Amino acid sequence: MKDFTRTASSALPTHFGPFELVHYQSAELEGVALVRGNPAGEDVLCRVHSECMTGEVFGSLRCDCRSQLELAMERLARKSEGVLVYLRQEGRGIGLGNKIKAYALQDLGRDTVQANLELGFAPDERSYELAAAILQDLGIISVKLMTNNPEKMKGLEAAGIRVSEQVPHWAGSSSHSEAYIETKRRRMGHITQTAEPSGLAAGDKGKAL
Repeated sequence: MKDFTRTASSALPTHFGPFELVHYQSAELEGVALVRGNPAGEDVLCRVHSECMTGEVFGSLRCDCRSQLELAMERLARKSEGVLVYLRQEGRGIGLGNKIKAYALQDLGRDTVQANLELGFAPDERSYELAAAILQDLGIISVKLMTNNPEKMKGLEAAGIRVSEQVPHWAGSSSHSEAYIETKRRRMGHITQTAEPSGLAAGDKGKAL
């Protein structure tokens, strides 16, 4: 991707540890990198994560997005180098309003794939070109990618970033998100993995994030 700009950077202290926050803008998409150390070269621990306002801001239990985000930050904070790329493509790329429409269809019994299709979208509309451009701007050639999604790996590789290792990234579930997570496994091909022990896993009793 040629049409993108690194616009700003600053220190970002967090509950998990210190990061550098770097902002990027393309013609159609905005994103940031949370950077630990100097993660250039090969085999860099990485998470590519898409925005989820409902889960990450409002604490929705319908998905595992917030727990996955915080698990990634926790894992990166244990390392001297690594990066989290956060892309503003809500609802698997369909936008916030359409995501809420999809939620309404799920309330009527559709799963996440059926809801997107009924609204006229693909099951996943996200692009990983900006993510790859951000990683390349940071001097990263290949990544150990924290993901369960084979399509995310394919998308990054198609955009020029080699995935040297898939790092399982199941972060737990609640009774509200079990069907959503099962749909990711059964209908979207997400790689099955037992959730890792972590205080960040979203549970029904006091662990919901």
